[in-house]
Amino acid sequence: MRTDDFDFALPPELIAQHPVTPRDAARLLVIGEALQDKAMRDLPELLRPGDLLVVNDTRVLPTRLSGRRGTARIEATLHKVEGPGQWRAFARPARKLKPGDEIVFAPDFTATVGSKGEAGEMLLDFACDESGLLAGLHRHGAMPLPPYIKRDLADGGPDPQDRDDYQTVFATRPGAVAAPTAGLHFTPALLARLEARGVARVAVTLHVGAGTFLPVKSEDPRDHVMHSEVGEITGEAAGLINDARAAGGRIVAVGSTALRLLETARGGDGRIAPFAGETTLYLLPGDPIRATDLMLTNFHLPRSTLFMLVCAFAGQDRMKTAYTHAIAARYRFFSYGDACLIYGKGVS
Repeated sequence: MRTDDFDFALPPELIAQHPVTPRDAARLLVIGEALQDKAMRDLPELLRPGDLLVVNDTRVLPTRLSGRRGTARIEATLHKVEGPGQWRAFARPARKLKPGDEIVFAPDFTATVGSKGEAGEMLLDFACDESGLLAGLHRHGAMPLPPYIKRDLADGGPDPQDRDDYQTVFATRPGAVAAPTAGLHFTPALLARLEARGVARVAVTLHVGAGTFLPVKSEDPRDHVMHSEVGEITGEAAGLINDARAAGGRIVAVGSTALRLLETARGGDGRIAPFAGETTLYLLPGDPIRATDLMLTNFHLPRSTLFMLVCAFAGQDRMKTAYTHAIAARYRFFSYGDACLIYGKGVS
């Protein structure tokens, strides 16, 4: 197995810079024994009464900041909590910063540089409690959009619409620095139609980290070190998932985050146990996936852990065929793009 096996050529104009409006107007490629071109609005008819949607209720924090160290302009994106008022961040230009430097993001919102790591990573200490830090982020931060969505803080500032666009309708638990993008396609109207169809829904939490955008750089993908993310499946949620499957319903993971969390919490008997903690689960073709029957997800980056995950779920040849079709049919890719509904191996 080589990382090159998961590469493909994507025309840059297919990388969506803004979502469609309304959200459920996105296109939907159904990937089963055959390919079907559908729309998100068709989802209720594609699912069955008794199926269960597992959604991620994490909420994205506005963790992208612009400030100054003296006269030098500094941009920082917070990506992992380290302690009260302390976050790991990627900053640029990192060479202008050293431990002890103060970065002024606003007169009432500053941080001190702590230890420095590799690739521009460093510890920032805001010297405040969690509530004060969150308040400062909401006043002065921008949404931490992935690098392929172009927003220049130095050139007119962020698009305020991203505050809404890059948040799912399920978002209730703050903590993510990237959106669980499969959930971006849902609207209250679509959820009402799914409920009327008899498709139930349960929420789990995985706080998505910035590492989700990191490419696999090793020649062998098995050498890649997966980032850790914090997640939770409550006892009530685990019970609902197990009951749905026992009753013959199919488990539909809304996004790679929901699928990874389900597989993290899956026991040897296939049942989901309550879970709270960190996961570094990394799925490659050949790894068993037993907790999920169908998966709703976006179109992912080449050479990414997310494309490798969908290949593990449905089969590499099937996913390569589907992506070739999607490119030819001009589907929109990545976070603000279109979606696909993928059947697991042997699922009908």
